[in-house]
Amino acid sequence: MMADGLRKTLIATGSDDNVIVLRKSALAEISSIIGRDEANIIRTLPHIARSTDTRPLVSSEVVVVINLTYNEGGFGNVTVRGISPEGLQLRPQVKLMAGRMFQWGSREIIVGSSIAKRFRDASIGSKIKFGGDEWTIVGMISSEGSGFDSELWGDVDQLAEAFNRPVFSTIIVRLDNANSFEEFRNSFRTDIRLQYLDVKREKVFYDEQSEDMAMFIRVLGLFVTMIFSAGAMIGAMITMYAAVSNRTVEIGTLRALGFKRRNILLAFFVESIFIAITGGCLGLIFASGLQFLQLSMINFSSFAELAFRFALSPAIAISSLIFSLIMGIVGGFLPAVRASRLNIVNALRSS
Repeated sequence: MMADGLRKTLIATGSDDNVIVLRKSALAEISSIIGRDEANIIRTLPHIARSTDTRPLVSSEVVVVINLTYNEGGFGNVTVRGISPEGLQLRPQVKLMAGRMFQWGSREIIVGSSIAKRFRDASIGSKIKFGGDEWTIVGMISSEGSGFDSELWGDVDQLAEAFNRPVFSTIIVRLDNANSFEEFRNSFRTDIRLQYLDVKREKVFYDEQSEDMAMFIRVLGLFVTMIFSAGAMIGAMITMYAAVSNRTVEIGTLRALGFKRRNILLAFFVESIFIAITGGCLGLIFASGLQFLQLSMINFSSFAELAFRFALSPAIAISSLIFSLIMGIVGGFLPAVRASRLNIVNALRSS
């Protein structure tokens, strides 16, 4: 659920109609460099959507990481994104929840809702010092749980000047049609001036950003799960052994009435599986409440704070129930065998 929630948060950051341009071999936006001449060339490529005033929907952006203080103390890395005016139109999922939009050409920024909750002096009206100047927070944005909730946004030119960056980090482009990606990429790749750059669908890029961190969480979760599962199987085995000991008379009576050993084995085996499946269902019910819990971690790709929620999917629910079934089978097998092998006379005498 944790790994799936992280992946869904990052994928939700991208859009089907957007593509992202960054330097080849760059693993994240902060490590990408695009010259301003190349940015102007990209604006002239075909299959780019245009705004109502016929301007190409292209946002040249600068992405940097700064330190902010948590509410409970200590420092955390936060992504600061400088956007062009077109950047707002490229992210329709981003809504202004409070305050106002920053003014272009000023030292004003807006803050993601997750950052406003977790960091000190990150509320509207506060001033943050970075890049050699003070920046005033004038608004708070929310993006339906995407990675933009964990960012600060400002004017790309102001941020580039503050951090002495004459180049851009990435270019975000809105296609005139989501199915025009191949044609746009072919035009992009045939221009020799753009050979050191790469273009990807925005959702694909953010999906790749989640891979390393999600894999780490899955491996760690699998390791912890195996340890707890071993304990659970031992507990199930002890429970079933106790059930066999408490029901020796019933077992002896059933055997005396003509029930075969395989019937006794099957009865206890099915009981163990039923208990395991019931426990798995209860576990899923309790685990579903984690979806209302928000947590944050450092994204391995950007080295910045990323807030996300646990996500329970049908695949996770099915795999969890299968795992419960396996624990029931392993934990109930030996007690069921013992019950089937009880001597009829000795079982009846135990009364």
